[in-house]
Amino acid sequence: MEGLSSSSFVKYGSFFSLLVFVLAYLFRTPPDAMLHDRLDNVLSSLLRAESKVGMNNGARPKVAIGFGGCVDLIVDGVSLMNKMGLTTIDQPLHHDYIENAQQLAQSFAYFFAPGAASERFVMNKTLFSELVETSRGLPGNRWAVGGNAPVMAGRMAKEGCDVLLGGSFSPDFTEVLSQHIMVAGNVVEEPDIHLILEYPAGASWGDYTSRRANRYIVHSDDHNPYLDSMEDFAEKLQDFHPDLLVVGGLQMMDNFPFKSDEREDLLSHLADMLSSSSAQTGVHFEMASFVDEGLMKDLLNLVVPNADSLGMNEQELPNLLSLLKGSNITVLSDPNPRVATVLDQMRELYRLLNRRHDEDADAAGRRLTRLHVHTLAFQAMMVERGSRWKNTMSATAKASLTANRHVCGSPDIDPGKARLIMDDSFSISRREGSQRIALEESRPVSCWHEDGYQICVAPVLVCTEVYQTAGGGDNISAAGLVLQI
Repeated sequence: MEGLSSSSFVKYGSFFSLLVFVLAYLFRTPPDAMLHDRLDNVLSSLLRAESKVGMNNGARPKVAIGFGGCVDLIVDGVSLMNKMGLTTIDQPLHHDYIENAQQLAQSFAYFFAPGAASERFVMNKTLFSELVETSRGLPGNRWAVGGNAPVMAGRMAKEGCDVLLGGSFSPDFTEVLSQHIMVAGNVVEEPDIHLILEYPAGASWGDYTSRRANRYIVHSDDHNPYLDSMEDFAEKLQDFHPDLLVVGGLQMMDNFPFKSDEREDLLSHLADMLSSSSAQTGVHFEMASFVDEGLMKDLLNLVVPNADSLGMNEQELPNLLSLLKGSNITVLSDPNPRVATVLDQMRELYRLLNRRHDEDADAAGRRLTRLHVHTLAFQAMMVERGSRWKNTMSATAKASLTANRHVCGSPDIDPGKARLIMDDSFSISRREGSQRIALEESRPVSCWHEDGYQICVAPVLVCTEVYQTAGGGDNISAAGLVLQI
């Protein structure tokens, strides 16, 4: 009897264990559900962080933004290249500007494969006209208000600011702007057109496949390089008394065929305008894709020293840093950098620019007190403690959320159309033994203090159903600034 009982116990005990295992398997949480729950938690936490602070006790902040503006014609980049008969290319090749169709194909391939954003001036007006006409006939093409300043102005007006916008626009252009945007500048009959060649991650063109969604922009501007709204903008600025002055769109000068000293004269006038602005007004310079080393040096000498805030992406940060250290411009950098790499570059840029300011006995400009770098995977802000810039944690969260809202083309964020590509934990520096910070779902914005400044890092819920990437950096930077003025 004892043997039978023992045998029965083993028999039924094994059956019970198997039953528990089968039930656990059947009722386990599927990996997709766990991932969805995680994204939901991160999204909820970012939304709470964004809403922690209001804007200026309910009053509408005043922001002045220059320069330029255009009409964006947005098309599928691969479709346009194919329609133009540019289906194959021997090898990718960088060009500072575009003179013919072969250079366009080589340059497009150079940035398309890694999925890096780029913008180039087309010297050949006939080629550019052909590109525009071909784009008009492509299915799915659409038109939008474009240019750094108008895009940032639109975002800031939407977020609750009153905006003075400097630029030369057609009457049709100004009619679609928010009622909270006042325009300063000349009226033009035909606005400049920018072609936005968008492509999703995994897109194929010939032998090349894009690593991430991005855009390649070409333009052949007549108005924007001359900053021809600057005089009217500066005049209206005196009575506007902004809380923040933003400068962008200067990449339109890149490789433009100016007459001798014409560009430097324009930037000198801009520097005078910036330096004469009130000490109570914050000044932000939004970087862009620059390849003209002469222009970059002029910006370093005339514009950057008059700004106390800078905004840029993962390509523009090493580009500016390389030139500042005396090296050549970095045309193409890692489109998906690690957090530690970006933070080290931010620290070095912050240190070098402020040392440059402090060592210049005649320096009349401003110390850098705010630096915002936006990447596909995360947002990073560095803000001097005790400076004019406030609410850094909430501002970083808002920048992160705006990245998804803009790229997905919806104010409501759908976790089912998003993914996290930032690591579950990150080092705060590439130095050996550096602290690692875990990404917490309930507190996804990580903030800490270092040598006189605060750093905040937030993950981005990367949009998986891309509506557009063009204008992403402008929307993100503008949204981040809104809560800090």
